[in-house]
Amino acid sequence: MLTARVIPCLDVRDGRVVKGVRFQGLRDAGSPAELAAAYEAQGADELVMLDVSASPEGRATAIDTVRALRAELSIPLTVGGGVRQPADAAVLLEAGADKVSTNTAAVRRPEFLTELATRFGRQCTVLALDAAWNEAAAMFEVIVLSGKDRTGRNAVDWAREAADRGAGEILLTSWDRDGTRSGYDLEMIAAIAAAVSIPVIASGGADSPEHLVEALSAGADAVLAASIFHDGDLTVGDVKRELAAAGVEVRP
Repeated sequence: MLTARVIPCLDVRDGRVVKGVRFQGLRDAGSPAELAAAYEAQGADELVMLDVSASPEGRATAIDTVRALRAELSIPLTVGGGVRQPADAAVLLEAGADKVSTNTAAVRRPEFLTELATRFGRQCTVLALDAAWNEAAAMFEVIVLSGKDRTGRNAVDWAREAADRGAGEILLTSWDRDGTRSGYDLEMIAAIAAAVSIPVIASGGADSPEHLVEALSAGADAVLAASIFHDGDLTVGDVKRELAAAGVEVRP
């Protein structure tokens, strides 16, 4: 049985970690390099860095921040934001990323996932899938551009297509739950996990170790969190101890 991964997330804007609610009202949460080093020391299995303003601003990911993180980390690092072509991914991997994630560019041009997987391998290709519940259509709807654009596309169908096209992992974020600390969207996690055979990372809404246990029980292979770590409520070690006590297999 594979162990469950606990992954802190650094949403970065202008060289600083930020956190908001539903991608809005961003507040400063600290230095990316300092937080990365602290989370690795606490036992983080991996780290995700998302340049949250890169796609809306139409620019590439901040490479200096990636290099600063790599200098502090020995654990795997996934980087996303502004990855629109294979050359963007190559630059990030050369700067120290182990995996690259893409959201908007893949939705706009799905063959981009195949290009990434062919050139760099499925293990490096992560689909960042942001979705929100669409009541009128009775489906989870794909959203892009940090929540600014609702695509009308069914998230379950898109996850399945992305896996077929070469995505090796899905970073699944609930727009409805992001930053709310009201728990993960378990229905969405279960629907996406049932549709694909690749790993699913649950994101959006964590407030307690119990929430992480629920997400893993719903089908997630890994759990991502930000606010609970940035605000100092829990360390990664605290969370792992609680997960182990609940019967979840975790790495030391």
